[in-house]
Formats: sequence, structure tokens, C-alpha cells
Amino acid sequence: MARPVTPLIAADAIIELIDLPGRPIVLIERLYPPAGWAIPGGFVDVGESLEHAAVREAREETGLDVKLLALLGLYSNPERDPRGHTVTAVYVAEAHGSPVADDDAKTVRVSSLDDLPQPLAFDHALVLADYRRFREAGAVAPLR
Repeated sequence: MARPVTPLIAADAIIELIDLPGRPIVLIERLYPPAGWAIPGGFVDVGESLEHAAVREAREETGLDVKLLALLGLYSNPERDPRGHTVTAVYVAEAHGSPVADDDAKTVRVSSLDDLPQPLAFDHALVLADYRRFREAGAVAPLR
């Protein structure tokens, strides 16, 4: 019996830089298509947890060691990624230091939610709008 075709799984981390006033976030400009600015993240490897993938991808793309604070949400719209159906888990994370673009990142930018670069890749405008509401509500659901 053939295995069913299922969506790819990814993990992303909205990284708050806690050393800077206002806790700005880190975005990367994608090196590979689709073009645009994105929340650091990528595909989960076989045998890897979502949390580990989010931490690994953050380190690979920004050079930052992050601490995951909360799961913001799961994003599964089949149209969210032009390369194919991808489901992502988006975490809120924090880090110290200065990010450096590496791996799949062409450049890196530290930004407030009021000064986001354009265009945003995938459905990251929606994700960042959800993150804004999350922060405005003071919501923190710690990971266990």
C-alpha cells in the first residue's frame, strides 16, 4: 500500500531581541524563492521535534541561540506557500545578541512591528498580525 501524500512540516520562530528597547523582532530576506522577508524558520527533519527545528533554523539563519517562549499557532492554509502545501508551527522566542544572515538568509533585519520590510513572504503578514494581537493581549502560554 502506498503512503498517502501529506503536507510538509515547518517550524518558525518570531525572535524578540531582549537586549534592545521595545523587543524588536528579527526578519530575514530570503536567499531562495519565493522572494521576500520572512520569519526565520524552515522544514522539520525526520526524527526532529518541532521545537528543535525552530531553534535549529533560528540558529542557522540568524546565528542566534533562541529560547522558545510560547507556541503562537499553527498555519495550514494549502495556499500559504507557493512551493506546495506546508504546515508550520510558529513559536515566539527570545534571544540576546546581534543577528547575522547565514544559511538561507540573504540579509537580516531587526524591525519593530510598525516598520516591517516589504514584501513579506508566505502568509507572514497574517502571522505577524496574530503576533501583534498576542503581544497586545499580554498572552504568554509557556511551553512545557
